[in-house]
Amino acid sequence: MKLNHMLVPKWTTLCRVDVKPHLSLSLALNIHFVFTASHRSKRRRTSDDVNIEDRLDSLITRVGEKSTSSLESNLEGLASVLEADLPNYKDKIVKILCDCVVYLPEKITVYTTLVGLLNAKNYNCGGEFSELLVRNLKEALKTGEFESARMIVRFVADLVNCHVLVASSVLQMFDNFVEVALEDNIPQVRSDWYVNSVLSALPWVGRELFEKKEAELNKLLQTIENYISKRHHIHVPSLRVWASDDPHPQEEYLDCLWAQIKNLRNNKWVEKQISRPYLAFDGVLCDALQHTLPQIIPPSHNDEMKYPIPTVVFRIFDYTDVPEGTVLPGSHAIERYLIEEQINKIIDSNYLERKECAAALLSFPTKNKLPLNYIIIETVFGQLFRLPKAPHLELFYGVILLEVCKLQPSTMPQVLAQATEMLFERLDSMHTICIERFVTWFSYHLSMFQFRWSWDDWSIAVQQDPTSPKARFVHEVLQKILRLSYHQRVMESVPESFHCLLPIKPQPFYKYEQEGAGSLPGTMKAHALMSAIKSRCTPEEAAAILKELPNPMTDDDSSEPVFNPLKIDVFVSTLLYLGSKSFSHSFAALAKFHPLLKSLTETEEAQICLLRTLYEVWKSHQQMLVVLVDKLLRTQVVECSAVANWLFSDEMSQDFISFYMWEIMHSTIKKMSKQVDKLQKDVDEARDKLDAQRRRAADGLDMDGYDDDDVPTPEIIDRMEDKLETALSQQKSLFLIIFQRFIILLTEHLARCESDGIDYNTAWYKWVIERLQQIFLQHHYLVYKYVSTLEELLFTSNVDIHILEIFQQFCSLRS
Repeated sequence: MKLNHMLVPKWTTLCRVDVKPHLSLSLALNIHFVFTASHRSKRRRTSDDVNIEDRLDSLITRVGEKSTSSLESNLEGLASVLEADLPNYKDKIVKILCDCVVYLPEKITVYTTLVGLLNAKNYNCGGEFSELLVRNLKEALKTGEFESARMIVRFVADLVNCHVLVASSVLQMFDNFVEVALEDNIPQVRSDWYVNSVLSALPWVGRELFEKKEAELNKLLQTIENYISKRHHIHVPSLRVWASDDPHPQEEYLDCLWAQIKNLRNNKWVEKQISRPYLAFDGVLCDALQHTLPQIIPPSHNDEMKYPIPTVVFRIFDYTDVPEGTVLPGSHAIERYLIEEQINKIIDSNYLERKECAAALLSFPTKNKLPLNYIIIETVFGQLFRLPKAPHLELFYGVILLEVCKLQPSTMPQVLAQATEMLFERLDSMHTICIERFVTWFSYHLSMFQFRWSWDDWSIAVQQDPTSPKARFVHEVLQKILRLSYHQRVMESVPESFHCLLPIKPQPFYKYEQEGAGSLPGTMKAHALMSAIKSRCTPEEAAAILKELPNPMTDDDSSEPVFNPLKIDVFVSTLLYLGSKSFSHSFAALAKFHPLLKSLTETEEAQICLLRTLYEVWKSHQQMLVVLVDKLLRTQVVECSAVANWLFSDEMSQDFISFYMWEIMHSTIKKMSKQVDKLQKDVDEARDKLDAQRRRAADGLDMDGYDDDDVPTPEIIDRMEDKLETALSQQKSLFLIIFQRFIILLTEHLARCESDGIDYNTAWYKWVIERLQQIFLQHHYLVYKYVSTLEELLFTSNVDIHILEIFQQFCSLRS
C-alpha cells in the first residue's frame, strides 16, 4: 500500500502536547480496536498499515489536549489529514471517532466539530459515521449500557450545531424517548432514564432548536413537565446524605436538572460554560449537506433490564463559602450542572490513573473564572457519599484528594479542611452509610499526615453521649487509625481529653490463665492442650485430649447433645491464644486443625458457640475479629447463617452499633453471593459444553479429537444444579434471618418507647434503622430477587410503619 506522506509532518505538529495521553483511556480504546473478519480479508495488514493506524489513533484521541497551536488550527489540520486517508482507512477513522464519543465525553464538542469538518469535506463519511453512531446507540440501549447511550444521545444532539444532522430528526428522537414516559406498566426508572437523556442533551442543542423549531421544542418541554410533576418520590429519603435540608436542600437528580433546564430556557438557552469550537468554522459548516437521523425507537421494556438507580444531588458549599473574586454558580444554574458533569466525566475517565486524573481536574477549562477547588472537593465527596453505592472504590477518593493537595499545596488543603469541618458539623443528620465512608476516608487521610489534626476543635464529641454521631465518628476514626498504626502512636496523636474515646489496647483474653481460672471447668485440659499444641501434636492427639471433657449440655432425661460447648470453648480459646502473635500465626493454627474444627462445629448452634468464643478472646481487637470470621467463612468452618444469627445475639448487643459488626455482616453477604455466582457460572459452562457436543453430533460433525472427558454428563449437571439450588436457598434464608431479626429488634424498641412514653428516635434507633436501610441499598440487586417473599412473609401490614417505610423506599428504587 502506498504510504500517505502527508501524515507524518502533520501528525508531528498536531501531537506536540505538554501532557501525556491518559493511559486508562488508551487501554479502553485499544480494547475496542477490533477489525471484522470481512475487513481483514480485504487486504493484508502490513507493518506500515499498523503504524499508520496507530498514528491515526493517537491523532484523534489526543486532539484537544494542551498544545502549542490553537485548537481550531489543530482541528483544521487533523480534518485535512483524515480526509486524505479516508479512501484507505475510512472504517478505522469512523470506528475511532465513535469510540471517542463514549470514552472521551469531556471532549464532546471537539469531536462534533471534527465530524462536522469531515462531513463538509466528504458527505458520505458523515453519513456512515451517523449510521454507525445510531447502531451503537441502539445496541447500548438493548444491552443496558445506559451511560454510553446517554453520551451518544448528547453527541448526536451536538451534531445539529455542526450542520451534520437535521434538527427535526433529532427532535423526533427526543420525542420518541420522552414518549416512553407514557407507556403503561413500566418502572419509573425506565422513563426517568429516557427523560434524563433528553434533558442532559438540551444544554448543547437547546439554542439551535429554539431558533429553528421553537414550537416543537416547547411541546417537548411541556410533555416533560407533565411527567416530572407526576413522578413519585418515595425513594428519595433513602438516598439522602443528610436527613435535614438545612443549610442546603437535597434534591432528587431529575427534579434538580429540570429546574436547571427551566432556568436555561428563561435565559433564551444561552449558557456560559460549554466550549464550542465549531463556531470558528461556521462559514465552512453552514455550506455542508445535512443528514437525516434514522428513526430510533426505544426497545420494549424487559423485566430483566437493570436501569440506573436515581440519585440525590450532593451539596456542601454555596456562594458564601467561597472566597471573593470568584462566583460559585447557584444550585439551579445550568452552569453548575455542566461543571459538575464535566468534572464527574474527568473522574470516571481517569480513575485508574490518579496522577493524570488530578492533573486533568486542576487544568479544568475556565478554571480562572470559578472557585475550582471548591467544586472539585464537592464533586469528589458527592461521588464518595453517593447512595446506594459510590461509583468507584472508596480508596480512590482518598488517593485523588491527596493528589490534588500535592499539586496545589497552597490552596487545596485549606479547602479540604474546610469541607471536613463542615461535614463534621453536620454529622447529626448524616446517613450512617455516609458516616462510615467519612470515617474510612478521614482515617486514611490522617495516616498520610502523621495523624495530625486540630482535635481540640472537635472537643464537643468528648462531651456528648458515646452513641451520638459525633462521639461515635471520632471513636470509629481512632479504631480505623489503629489498623494503620499501633496503640501507643494513636494515644500520642490525640489530646488526653480524647482518651475516653480511644479504643482499649488490642490483646487476646485467655480465661484459662486468668486469676481464678482454676475453678473453671476445662482449665486442666486447656493447659494440657496448650502443652500438646506447643509440642506440635496432631489434630487426632488434640481430639483425644478434648474427648475427656464432660458435656455441660448433657441431661439424664434427654438424648445425647449434638455438640459440646466446653470442647469448643477450650479448643478454640487455646488455639487462638497460641496463634495470637499475628494474623499469619492464627491462619496457620486454623489451617492445621481445620478437620478438628469442622468435626466440633457440625451444627449451626455449635458454629455460633465457636464465634462466641472467638469474640471472648479477641473482643478488644476488632480487626482480628473481622479477619478471622472471614477466614472461618472461607474455610467453611462456619456458615453464613450462623454468622448472621451470632451478630444479632444478645451477647453482641453491646457492640451492635460498632462499625466492625457491619463490616462482618456485609462481608458475609458478599461471601454468600460469590458462592452462588460461582455455582451459577459452573452450571452455565457445563450446559454450554453439553449443548455444543449435542449440536456437533446432530450436525454429523466428526467427533474425533473432541475431548469427551471435558464434557459433563446430564447426571453431573443435575448434581451441579442441586448444589446451586441449595446455595440459592441458603442465600434466601440468610436475608430472611437478617430482616426478621431487624424487625424484631426495632419492634421491641418502638414498643418499649411507647409504653414508657419516651421518644423512639434515639441515637441507637438512628444507627439501627439506617443499618437496615444499608442492607437494602448495598445489596439491592440481590435482595430484589426475593422482594415478593419478603413482602409476603416479613414486611406485611402488621409491621410498624417506621420499619415498613424502609422496605417501601427500597421497592421504589426500581419501580
